[in-house]
Amino acid sequence: MPAPSLHDPERFAEIFDGHFAEIHRYAARRLEDRDAAYDVASQTFLEAFRGRHRFDGSRGTVRSWLYGIATNLIGKHRRTEQRALRARARLGAAPPAEGHADRVNARVSAQGLRGALAGAIAALPDGERDVLLLVALADLSHEEVAAALAIPYGTVGSRLSRARKRLRKALGGTNPMLDLEEDDG
Repeated sequence: MPAPSLHDPERFAEIFDGHFAEIHRYAARRLEDRDAAYDVASQTFLEAFRGRHRFDGSRGTVRSWLYGIATNLIGKHRRTEQRALRARARLGAAPPAEGHADRVNARVSAQGLRGALAGAIAALPDGERDVLLLVALADLSHEEVAAALAIPYGTVGSRLSRARKRLRKALGGTNPMLDLEEDDG
């Protein structure tokens, strides 16, 4: 069955149905505001519908094109996003959990690093933050990130590498996943 045509307004509904939930989840994780996430997801599809004649399948998939639109719209909310991340960073680490099961759950969910991590993500340059969050939250491949942000493939890797180095440095040079594995072993 061929993919729905972007040029046919009636078939555009198939694209909406196939991708809205995914785009909304990405926006919700980036913005942490339900209303803003719905607004961004809805606006993404409105802009995609209006600009459907400009879609070029040779430059990427519909999915990566939609993520690119969503990322640009999220950029308009950047000041709000950064304020929220900085506020979370000021809250600091979560208080210690009571029982062993609570401590394990807290470690697994990285509650102890949430404030520091949020602050470090907020401090990343825009391009690095966008690449990192498209990979981490949307699970896009490097090719899809390149298409979504209209940047060269190699730029994705270098921005992701720089973002990871900055995050490790901000977290005191530790990798919380390695610390967790050492405790379990």
